[in-house]
Amino acid sequence: MSETVKIGIVGIGNMGSAHAKSILAGNIQGMELAAVCDIAESKRLWAAENLPDVPCFIDYKEMIDSGLCTAILVATPHYLHSPIAIYGFEKGMHVLSEKPAGVYTKQVEEMNEAAAKSGKVFGIMYNQRTNPKFQKMREIVQSGALGELKRCVWIITNWYRTQAYYDSGTWRATWAGEGGGVLINQCPHNLDLWQWIFGMPNKISAHCKYGRWHNIEVEDEVTAYAEYPNGATGVFITTTGECPGTNRLEISGDKGKLVWEDGKLTHWALETPEREFCFTCPEGFAQPKMTVTEIETENVELGHNGILQNFTNAILHGEELLAPGYEGINGLNISNAIHLSDWTGKPQDVPVDKELFLKLLDERRATSHVKEAKDDGKIADLSGTYNDRWKVR
Repeated sequence: MSETVKIGIVGIGNMGSAHAKSILAGNIQGMELAAVCDIAESKRLWAAENLPDVPCFIDYKEMIDSGLCTAILVATPHYLHSPIAIYGFEKGMHVLSEKPAGVYTKQVEEMNEAAAKSGKVFGIMYNQRTNPKFQKMREIVQSGALGELKRCVWIITNWYRTQAYYDSGTWRATWAGEGGGVLINQCPHNLDLWQWIFGMPNKISAHCKYGRWHNIEVEDEVTAYAEYPNGATGVFITTTGECPGTNRLEISGDKGKLVWEDGKLTHWALETPEREFCFTCPEGFAQPKMTVTEIETENVELGHNGILQNFTNAILHGEELLAPGYEGINGLNISNAIHLSDWTGKPQDVPVDKELFLKLLDERRATSHVKEAKDDGKIADLSGTYNDRWKVR
């Protein structure tokens, strides 16, 4: 087996360029930046100046077919993640995708099938999974220390964005270019952590507000209510139009509670499980005795480089992936169910009805206000795939 992962990056915008510079700087042991690719001339000019001697392509297929790479990192607009990954798998590439896995679960299922067929390593850039506090929350929940789970509440309203942010990209905040708003752009990490720590719900009811706080066509405010087979519930509140915002994750169970806020993790542990105490205590206003502990963690959050290193180690040494690409569909199922519940006015089962979701998404894409691209004079087509240059459907 090769001692080096030769990676090609498809898309060198904000995230792709950051990954490229980090890899080129030698931050990822065993990974070499073999090539980059972007349809935008300005990005290619940036690469020529900042990534000396790194081959730069316009067409991702030409880059993959060049023989320069053994793996690809997909850092393009959302609709492109799945088709580019599929082509990579078909050509024998290991694939690491930026989040989200895709825009709709039907295309992500196809990507997962291609990954399984290829037998190659498949990862997704869920870098928040490297956060030691979130890892500890998951460990406590899965160990049973909280007992039977009751409720998960995440208020994540510190995603504040100005109108200038939404105006900065041709594909931002359109159904055709991005496939959604705060759910598909800002919140994939949160939706992933929600299910990674607390588990997947089986039903979701939700309300979204579209362009409530900005001049955009997609959602910039969401309130969702989730149900679980055991009777537990979840509430997820997010927006890009609130300042100052809050970021608080609270998980309650029969034996206690966990709260993560401002980077601090606190654990309330009940001496007697609440359900037992409720029916055995003779006093009406008593509470179980409890201990409160602020949990410290020794590890450092490794972020994007942590996922890149883990992906590299998985290819070279068989290390277990912290964020397998196959799991990208989980948070997307929640996101799609939230949209579909709002669009239909009805609670939605999870996994989501993929055909109905795609049908209603396509209706919105067909009337989407596609922006004219600022680079090379190209316009995104209504499929959101930038077909003229990326050559995908």
